[in-house]
Amino acid sequence: MQYNKINNLLGWLCFVIASATYILTLEPSVSFWDCGEFISCAYRLQVSHQPGYPLFAMLGKVFSLLSLGDNTKVPYFTNMGSAIASGASVMFLFWTITAIAKKLLAGREKSFGDAQTTVIMGAGLVGALAFTYTDTFWYSAVETIVFALSQLCISVVFWAILKWDAHADEPGADKWIVFIAYVMGLSIGIHLLNLLTIPAIALVYYFRRYKNVTTKSAFIAFFISIAILGFVQYGIRGYTIKFAAFFDLFFVNTLGLGFGSGAFFFFILLIACIVAGIIYSIRKNKPTLNLAFLCIAFIYFGYGSFAYIPIRATANTNLNNSHPDNAFILYGYLNRIQYGENPLLSGPYFDAQITDQHEGSTIYRKGATKYEIAGKRMTYDYDHTTFLPRMYSTDPSDVGFYRGWLQLPEGQKPTFVDNIKWMASWQIYQMYFRYFLWNYVGRYNDQDGQQSTESIDGNWTSGILDGGRHLPKSVVDSPTYTPLYALPFILGVIGMIYHFERKKKDALIIALLWFFTGLAVVLYVNQPSVQPRERDYSYVGSFYAFAIWIGLGVIALADGISRKVKVRTAAYIATGICLLAVPVLMAFKEWPGHDRSTKMTPHDMAYNYLISCPPNAILFTYGDNDTYSLWYDQEVEGIRPDVRIVNLSLFSGDWYIRQMQKKMNDSEPLPITMPYDKYKDGVRDVIYYNDGNIKDPVELKEVFDFLTSDDKNMQGQNQAGNYANYLPTKNFKITVNPDDVMKNKVITPEQKSRLADAITWKYTSNYVTKDNLALLDILAHNNWKRPICFTTTIGNSNLIGLQQYLYKEGFTYRLLPLKADTANHDQLSKTNSLVMYDNMMNKFKYGNFKKAKYLDHESTNMFFPVMMTTFLDLAQNLVKEGHPDMALKVLHKCDDELPEDLYPYIDVTARKMFLAQLAYQLGDVKLGNKFVNNVDKFLVDQLDYNYHLLKDDVNRVNTRDVQIGMQVINGMSDYAKTAKQTDVSNKLDAQLKDYESKFAPILGQN
Repeated sequence: MQYNKINNLLGWLCFVIASATYILTLEPSVSFWDCGEFISCAYRLQVSHQPGYPLFAMLGKVFSLLSLGDNTKVPYFTNMGSAIASGASVMFLFWTITAIAKKLLAGREKSFGDAQTTVIMGAGLVGALAFTYTDTFWYSAVETIVFALSQLCISVVFWAILKWDAHADEPGADKWIVFIAYVMGLSIGIHLLNLLTIPAIALVYYFRRYKNVTTKSAFIAFFISIAILGFVQYGIRGYTIKFAAFFDLFFVNTLGLGFGSGAFFFFILLIACIVAGIIYSIRKNKPTLNLAFLCIAFIYFGYGSFAYIPIRATANTNLNNSHPDNAFILYGYLNRIQYGENPLLSGPYFDAQITDQHEGSTIYRKGATKYEIAGKRMTYDYDHTTFLPRMYSTDPSDVGFYRGWLQLPEGQKPTFVDNIKWMASWQIYQMYFRYFLWNYVGRYNDQDGQQSTESIDGNWTSGILDGGRHLPKSVVDSPTYTPLYALPFILGVIGMIYHFERKKKDALIIALLWFFTGLAVVLYVNQPSVQPRERDYSYVGSFYAFAIWIGLGVIALADGISRKVKVRTAAYIATGICLLAVPVLMAFKEWPGHDRSTKMTPHDMAYNYLISCPPNAILFTYGDNDTYSLWYDQEVEGIRPDVRIVNLSLFSGDWYIRQMQKKMNDSEPLPITMPYDKYKDGVRDVIYYNDGNIKDPVELKEVFDFLTSDDKNMQGQNQAGNYANYLPTKNFKITVNPDDVMKNKVITPEQKSRLADAITWKYTSNYVTKDNLALLDILAHNNWKRPICFTTTIGNSNLIGLQQYLYKEGFTYRLLPLKADTANHDQLSKTNSLVMYDNMMNKFKYGNFKKAKYLDHESTNMFFPVMMTTFLDLAQNLVKEGHPDMALKVLHKCDDELPEDLYPYIDVTARKMFLAQLAYQLGDVKLGNKFVNNVDKFLVDQLDYNYHLLKDDVNRVNTRDVQIGMQVINGMSDYAKTAKQTDVSNKLDAQLKDYESKFAPILGQN
């Protein structure tokens, strides 16, 4: 069979294997993090968060149509879009490896003969299939996220430059360069990672076109490639929109024309310039210039997908992040201005003090007929700065982490050496190489491991020495324990060395690709400190590059074996050994931790949030996982369209407040009374507290009117002499009208005796930002017409001091005007029990939690503890309120729906202990013993592991875990003893005595 035919068939075989893998392990519904937003925006062609993913949304819409009207299947098919894109990436990787391998073996046909084809195909299969089963790539391949399509773009452009390389001397070969430019443009509408392939691609072009390659000219070519990358990233992607914005400013504000007229004129001018350049290059016979202009044109053709953003923003879709309907907002949106900028080459240390400030560029906003000035961006001078600032964040938690990581005492100033240590040890090792080793060496588990290089959680392991480490069963029995024995890594290193020895130029190109899609991202992004989640998905391009060397390792191995046996035999042996030792091993180890086919947690938790809300409720959320899945449930499946979801992290944007003043789905506008001029960008961005010595609580309406007054007599003067609103008191109240409360069925007639005359509370912050101002507006003017709810995972700081009036009704707190329960030490454990009982027993879904083959980190660490606490609070309050039978049913529901042996961290065992106490108290000793035995099994496993650590290295013992574990055992013993479960109690007492003896050295006991 011809080489090309074999190459094509095996490439498609890789596509089939990879796609089948991902489709079999797809998440059947929405996933956590951005996926809910992306599915919602794809399904209804809406505007997602910055910098926008228009092409991704449009492609997602195409896949969503495969659901054929069954909206519950929409995420399955958009997830399948990622699976197929990922399968295609593997296919192009196969062809990339075989192309590089063919160059590597060029001129050796006589020694290899027919075996050459075998070993080349073996290299392609091993490298491509190894990448198929890498942890990070697989994770993105089974959910609706941009990184699958982004990696496809990387795979396609790198394959395309190798196609150009193979045909560069033929007429028309430069069509591949133009094709690459087009894919680059398209990829901007998916993710910017693809642009990082430009330096490697440029060097392929340089090495092929220029015969007299020197070190000096190679460096010049490299810097030119960086300039091209900067031109595309900043010139085409960024400044195109910026120039359009200032053209629009001139046309609107100076010439008096309509919004968009200047931007339209600019784009016509831009098109004319590109066309003129192409014509000029043809007439003057300048092929290089012609190629440059054609590439620019095709980048713009691809980039044109961003026309989607202002078009859909103008359509006022439900999800319309930043409302980028004009060039100025669109420029800020594309450049993620609202997220701030991290310093790159120069900037302050975290302890630097501001010595001066200067006005920077003007901020414009769209007015009624003209662009208005919203303010000025400020730039600051500091008392000490550094080159390559890495420790720059002034956030107190970040500062504490810097000092803790580097063991810097309080008050000691960081040095440049400290700065570089931080970059090397945390940013480069902990936040890149740890991820790299996950994929090709092995991993302990999927817990977050950003904060420690010593802890098992989130760390890498080869597994080779794990047998002597006495690892807890909670680790080794977990589906996310994936020791790969470093075999993929070793094969890749062999391939890399072999490549550099025989084809230095080609190896350098792969090294550049690896660097720019890995470490260069680390240096550019400059993460300030601990991230909301692990960021390994950002570096998948570099893992792809290393997979090329894994493939070439097959050739190196075959070369070595051929010294002992025939070349053909060596090719088969090397291919067979490497297939078994790398992709087959990886598939076997990684499959359990990536099979999401039975997981429904994100969908069902979002469902429960919405179902917890009374009709026509206002539901305040905060984080991504509080919000995006809810958006999906509501926007795609139409679950509870009467509930208005308000994300407080977005509520600080004037565009979002304005959206909330409009009808959405079946939800009426929110009772926000402020006109737009009261809160638009640059107006009341922050209002500071200035104690007015007002002792008694003030009616919230009066406070709100004071905060939003434009009367200078009700404002204060700041240091610059400008008048500004201020907050004179933190003591608020809302007088309760019983008629309004009863008419709107806020409480039941049985609860009327507990109705408060007024709800009074103390505001918890020293300033009022736009989100809090809008929240105060709603509270002041709602008059109990619409239920006000908060998700139970929202965080105390967002509750502005209302805790004593918040009652759980499921997975939400509801604001109820009942007399404050001052005897309750944990105000957030209060429940509106009968409503909550009906929700949890009859309405909620539990995400297949007990039977799912695999549960991700968010399911286990965020939502499982929330579920446990919710069951516990309801059961305890039902007992207090005289409903023991209902409480026992709640305990059995908990046992039926939640896994028996899931403890993501040791604190959760205390919740299970209290459930056991309740079961004993309610007379169900069988259930109580079951809870106790489950907890005890886990704690013994953890304590035994810590005892082994104690014998090896006392500093590695988690003293807190030991103390909590022993306290829980002690508590369970007491509860079992009270319930007359003597055997259980005696067993626990014996364990406790044993551990007290074992851990005496660290617990201060004799």
